[in-house]
Amino acid sequence: MFSLWSWVPVLPGLAWGWALLDALLQGLVGACAVSVLCSLLRVYLYIQCLNDPEWQSEKAAIGAQRRLLELLHVAVLAGLLALVGSRVAALVVLEFSLRAVSTVLSLGKGAHSSQLYLLCQYSLGCGVSCGLSFLLEGAPHGTCNLALAAGLAGLLATYAQRLARHVCTLYELHSRARYCGVCILLLTAGHGIPRLLRNALTVAFAVGDLAAVALINRDFLSAAEAVRFWTPLTICYTLLVIYMQEEPRQSAGGRAAHQTVLVRMGGLFILLLTVGRWTDVLHVFVSLLGELWCLLCAGAMLESCRWQ
Repeated sequence: MFSLWSWVPVLPGLAWGWALLDALLQGLVGACAVSVLCSLLRVYLYIQCLNDPEWQSEKAAIGAQRRLLELLHVAVLAGLLALVGSRVAALVVLEFSLRAVSTVLSLGKGAHSSQLYLLCQYSLGCGVSCGLSFLLEGAPHGTCNLALAAGLAGLLATYAQRLARHVCTLYELHSRARYCGVCILLLTAGHGIPRLLRNALTVAFAVGDLAAVALINRDFLSAAEAVRFWTPLTICYTLLVIYMQEEPRQSAGGRAAHQTVLVRMGGLFILLLTVGRWTDVLHVFVSLLGELWCLLCAGAMLESCRWQ
């Protein structure tokens, strides 16, 4: 007998049935990872703004985030990550990793680290999705493992969002009264949040980069095909990194951040027009929407980073 799924048309970048469910679960895990990152950065930036009377407007903007918007951010980002194919997601991860290493080496430690964390949101989601796709490839119970991972990631994201709402609502009062254990812990150790995020992102992107290289190389039948793909890719990414380094350091927020996204996605679009598939070109547009959506939701925090 014919399978029911054989009569259903295939969408670009997705397969029906269990593969569709796997893609949605991978996207959800990636979106939850981005949500945790944003919540912890929101806590850190709110405390920083609270300590300086000149940043009261930025403090109000950061604290005005609504729960419905947070849920919408996770839902939309999960859908975009599910739509993006593994090939384009892998390229996004590799491009940001190269740019992040170059930025860290050129700038060193400083206030720009928070900007870099905000700019890596979509790339982090792609990295988590690539890592899960590679680690669970061929697993007999891959869907169950993804469901468990999505549940744990959702739980962690929920608690991180609760922490951010608690800090933005009660931290100013509790830090003075000193009767809330969470706020006292943040008062004494809140400055260590960037270091915690840096270590976590280093591990996440290291796994994502290894998975990205493996996912891209599996499509090549010979070493010659791999060379024909990796050579223009290396040249394109090198030119992108040089361009990013020549951008003004202090204009990483606002319009400059959106311009950087357009340049990066434009370079990736031109590259895939020559060495990619037509589905890859469609996935670049989905990635562009994902990058812009993350920047839109983090607009207040980006502005705070720029002033700080």
